[in-house]
Amino acid sequence: MKPNDVVTSLPENPTKNKNAVDSAQQQEQQPGLDFVRQVITEDLEAGRTQKVVTRFPPEPNGYLHIGHVKAICLNFGIAQEFDGYCNLRFDDTNPDAEEQEYVDGIANDVKWLGFEWNDQPRYASSYFDQLYTWAIQLIKQGDAYVDLQSPEEIRLNRGNFVEPGKNSPYRDASIEENLARFEQMRNGELGEGQAVLRAKIDMTSPNVHMRDPILYRILHSEHHQTGDKWKIYPMYDYAHPLSDAIEGVTHSLCTLEFVDHRPFYDWVIAKVQSKDVPRQYESSRLNVDYTITSKRKLRKLVEGGFVNGWDDPRMPTVVGMRRRGFTPEGLRDFCKRVGVTKVDGSIVDVAMLEYCIRQSLENTAARGMAVLDPIKVTLTNLPEAMDLVHSRHPNVDMGERIIPLTSDIFIDRKDFEEVPPKGFKRLIPGGEVRLRHAYVIKCDDVIKNENGDVIELKCSIDPETLGKNPEGRKVKGVVHWVSASKGIPAEVRIYDRLFTESDPEVGDDFLANLNPESLKVVQAVIEPALAEAKPEDRFQFEREGYFVADQYDHTTAKPVFNRILDLKDSFKPAK
Repeated sequence: MKPNDVVTSLPENPTKNKNAVDSAQQQEQQPGLDFVRQVITEDLEAGRTQKVVTRFPPEPNGYLHIGHVKAICLNFGIAQEFDGYCNLRFDDTNPDAEEQEYVDGIANDVKWLGFEWNDQPRYASSYFDQLYTWAIQLIKQGDAYVDLQSPEEIRLNRGNFVEPGKNSPYRDASIEENLARFEQMRNGELGEGQAVLRAKIDMTSPNVHMRDPILYRILHSEHHQTGDKWKIYPMYDYAHPLSDAIEGVTHSLCTLEFVDHRPFYDWVIAKVQSKDVPRQYESSRLNVDYTITSKRKLRKLVEGGFVNGWDDPRMPTVVGMRRRGFTPEGLRDFCKRVGVTKVDGSIVDVAMLEYCIRQSLENTAARGMAVLDPIKVTLTNLPEAMDLVHSRHPNVDMGERIIPLTSDIFIDRKDFEEVPPKGFKRLIPGGEVRLRHAYVIKCDDVIKNENGDVIELKCSIDPETLGKNPEGRKVKGVVHWVSASKGIPAEVRIYDRLFTESDPEVGDDFLANLNPESLKVVQAVIEPALAEAKPEDRFQFEREGYFVADQYDHTTAKPVFNRILDLKDSFKPAK
């Protein structure tokens, strides 16, 4: 049951029923096919399925996160691969937690990830009339009853994994009594918590989800799609399978926590005698280290001010990853590499995600130079300022950019050491380095302030080294730089992982594992061409990492860039 549909009628933390996994899912995989694709291939070959229909069924009660990205890629990807179609359906059964903002945001996220849904977006709320009709049918068949116990009584009488449940004293009420009480519920004559409609199945079932699950509860809340028409709302576990049946879904793909829900999924479809019978298949959810995907905990981060909103680039939400500069291509590649399995509890290395994003940026992000911690360098013998013309990418034709070279430039402070450590290959007193795309320079003098801090370097250029190596000597170091007089000031936000622990929930409070260094803001200087970037344009700042012009704050007059990732890759893909 989805979190926001839970009422106090089920024990917490239901265990997985491993025996409930469909036998078709237990067959050996064909080479190159995960078990879901194998099932679909067999269904098509046997004629059990004519047209593959899947659905992505988010609840519009929050923003999508990295786990949803896998579900999107699976459902839409399956439909594409098998020449079927995928519905975008909002399972909007809980108006207390849902907002139109989330509806719009989810649709935008799906489009940004590169997928198109079949026809128009769909809503479970569009089927409320039919779901209500089927509820009446279930009552008339003796398969449902109105329970007037309190939520606490229902919870206590449900039993647990050791003790069977107890029948409600209202379980054997007549059909007429149940129809009358259900009508009272619908008309708003009963208050919230005074009554629920329950399926009549088996209170002694070892599967607690089959112990007379709740079908409808009373909510005197206005719905973002249906307004105030309804005073009762279906539970997710009731609405979801029937919505699948209404839409002709052939393969209902979900995560392993729904294995125990599948018997009820099949029960309710059989009881209403739907002509369309979808089948549910479960696979492992996506768990990534250093990452939390609990909506409740993500909300706590936002509402507690630990991050700057749902689209904070440190958040694992789609809007956050987009603002960070992650690419849809990289996210799709990541989900493909993760694959589809039935292995529960596995954790994916976040380095794999970062690798996929870097791979997607390598040949799509233009190059540029930015100095994040400037120290001034004066080129004492540069004859005159000049404009250097260089390609925007070394391997892909993205055009050219102009890089102004003036006698006053900035290099990064870490590229100079007065007393260099062993192996240091950058600028030192009396030493030489090459300016990226420009001359070889030599440090002739070091200027310090009264506190002994280095504030300027006096350097000379070798005028014979523009575009070629110096004669008779080898210069190993290359540093990036920006004109001090023509460079553009910019705010650069350096993002790192939000948590210091690979398992953010280790310990008593996940908030104790927040990384205090997850965001640093620096005042940098960038080459002029970078200031012309449009929001969401991505670049590799040479020798620094991948960066994106902020989606909302960046302007030409006041450039703002977010670091997507640094250049170091710790993930090694299997060959």
